[in-house]
Amino acid sequence: MTALEKATGDVVLKFEPFVLHVLCQELQDAQLLHSVAVNSGFRNSGITVGRGGKIMMAIRSTHCLEVPLSHKGKLMVSEEYMEFLIDVANQKMEENT
Repeated sequence: MTALEKATGDVVLKFEPFVLHVLCQELQDAQLLHSVAVNSGFRNSGITVGRGGKIMMAIRSTHCLEVPLSHKGKLMVSEEYMEFLIDVANQKMEENT
């Protein structure tokens, strides 16, 4: 909270979800991995095929969080709300694991 109160610009708490990129030899391999990922709860996963035929499977979680905390140096949240956000972010980290 002390650092937030001293901030002169915009401060954002941002939590990025788990991401795993897998280069697949065959499209069938990527499709199987995609099915397993989605069925395991990684609903933001997908397959990309590049121009050269490179097949990339991305396994992504949906556990993201982005919350503005201050704007132009003005604190926009209470200490109680910060504690809540930290608990939420820590829970998301546990879910990533």
